[in-house]
Amino acid sequence: MAIFLHLCLSLAFFINLLAQNLPKIEKLKMDKNQNLTVAERIRDKFDSLTRAERQLANAILEDYPVSGFGSITAVSESSGVSTPTVARMARKLGFGGFPQMQAQLHTELKATISSPIAKHDRWAENAPDTHILNRFADAVTDNMRQTLRQIDPDEFNAVVALLSDPEREIHVVGGRITRSMADNLFTHMQVMRSGVTLVAPNSNTWAHYVLNMNEGDVLVAFDIRRYEHDILRLAEVAKSRGVILVLFTDQWRSPAAKLATYSLSSRIEVPSAWDSLVVTLFLVEAVIAAVQTNTWDETKDRMKTLEELFDQTKMFKKFI
Repeated sequence: MAIFLHLCLSLAFFINLLAQNLPKIEKLKMDKNQNLTVAERIRDKFDSLTRAERQLANAILEDYPVSGFGSITAVSESSGVSTPTVARMARKLGFGGFPQMQAQLHTELKATISSPIAKHDRWAENAPDTHILNRFADAVTDNMRQTLRQIDPDEFNAVVALLSDPEREIHVVGGRITRSMADNLFTHMQVMRSGVTLVAPNSNTWAHYVLNMNEGDVLVAFDIRRYEHDILRLAEVAKSRGVILVLFTDQWRSPAAKLATYSLSSRIEVPSAWDSLVVTLFLVEAVIAAVQTNTWDETKDRMKTLEELFDQTKMFKKFI
């Protein structure tokens, strides 16, 4: 009897504790949802959407975010669905209605074209009174958490499989800021396999590189806000030649995403005038590690040969 009474009291305490914290839990869920872009919400909820809602979702993603800027009637007509479907999907995505979803799309568009000064002012306006190391670490940690929540493991694995395929030539290109990511990927891929090309940063030479791109080859492109026209044009030309586009981009997704077979998006906002590539680098290094695992026999042989070349050229200092 005493044990039963103890269990009842414990259960009552747990229920009371849960009731007290339920509003906090719901608020936490709401805050997390508010941090997601419309595109991320669509992908997160896609499996639970009806056939008509999926048709609408695909139409919005096809020319994101401008496809959602018209009136609710215009959006429904261009998507081939009813206006109630548009309103219903907006609510399923966590918005009060279509106007609120559309306002979010406008906010996202504004964010993608923000200058470094505008980004700095937005962060500085409500900056907490803590050290920049703490604020930056908190932002990067949150970026990592949200990126991992949105990444599709199957899509990641498909990218790794493409880059591991020795029958495919790999071409890597980066933008003004993301060039370092492209160089990092290229350097490691070149050790692991043959047939890897780093596209030069000068876009006026890109036609020469496209000349060597064949159907079935892979173009890995990096493009974050403010998205570069040259990357989009290169993606269009490569796509027309049957080249498979793998895109590393941000949460708002580069315009080149509509041409990409696979897109790996990462969160990039931090308390700075510039965006952070920490999480993008994490994805790049995860891809490198996975390709290395897939191709280890060849990679090991190439590494041994490379080490011999390093010794011959005395590239690294020997301490013994």
